[in-house]
Amino acid sequence: MRDWLRLVRLPNHATAVADVLAGFLVCSGMRALDWPPAACWLAIVASVCFYAAGMVLNDVYDVALDSEERPERPLPRGAIGLRQAAAVGSGLLAAGSVAACATAVVSGSPWPAFVGAALTAAVWAYDRHAKSTPLGPAVMGGCRALNWLLGMTAAGGPAGLPQWLIPLGMGTYVAGITVYARDEAGRSRTATLLCGMVLMLGGLVLAAGHVWLPARSLSMLGGAPLPVTTWLALWGIIGASILARAAAALVDPAPGRVQAAVGNAIMSIITLDAVLVLASCGERWAVVVLLLLAFFMFGRRLVPPT
Repeated sequence: MRDWLRLVRLPNHATAVADVLAGFLVCSGMRALDWPPAACWLAIVASVCFYAAGMVLNDVYDVALDSEERPERPLPRGAIGLRQAAAVGSGLLAAGSVAACATAVVSGSPWPAFVGAALTAAVWAYDRHAKSTPLGPAVMGGCRALNWLLGMTAAGGPAGLPQWLIPLGMGTYVAGITVYARDEAGRSRTATLLCGMVLMLGGLVLAAGHVWLPARSLSMLGGAPLPVTTWLALWGIIGASILARAAAALVDPAPGRVQAAVGNAIMSIITLDAVLVLASCGERWAVVVLLLLAFFMFGRRLVPPT
């Protein structure tokens, strides 16, 4: 069982759930701490299936490379059969598509189905073709942006440019993580790490536009009891802590340091999602999203997130 949990990268599923839940909350504007509707839950199921499929198929297509660079992973060790993993990955991808279509039916909007189709194509394209090309980080970032849109379309979709900046920003942030982690199995190049950090910073700035643009002439965040300057300061502190951890590996880009920084940047997606929810829905829902960190931390004790 632990081999399967490692194959699907169990801890990271908390970040996928956080994206969809946050996207739904931001677009629905829910303030009361009520049980989310069925469309939200179906979107979460679809997201988990897509994420798990992406992780499994990633290792299926990388089994030859992992045999040299990461022989401790389940497929190179022979703990899980290659055909079995490929069948499970394909099945999860199909299940994600079905759940996205069910989200469309329940929500009364066709857009979750379209986003699910785009995610299916993006996950397959990244794992099968784009990963080792210069387009790899952009496709991976696109997967994260589409994951946000899966939750957003389940609630009716983004309303205006500020809300569109969130999936664009978080997608850019994850593209930066992907660039940063490009050579994590060996000794990373300083230029690659710097490029990844610049993209991560750019993504954080874009996502902050969700609050800054509509609040330029206002003193509060959509009626929430939090001044814009306070929210921006909180966002900046979290972003600075992520980048500081990433910068530490510039001094000694050994695999352990880089992988620790990557794990921290991935885990921080949950915190970033919670702060984005804070701006739109208040502190109670932000705390709910933040509680997903407990799942991430528990899962990380069982299997590594990278």
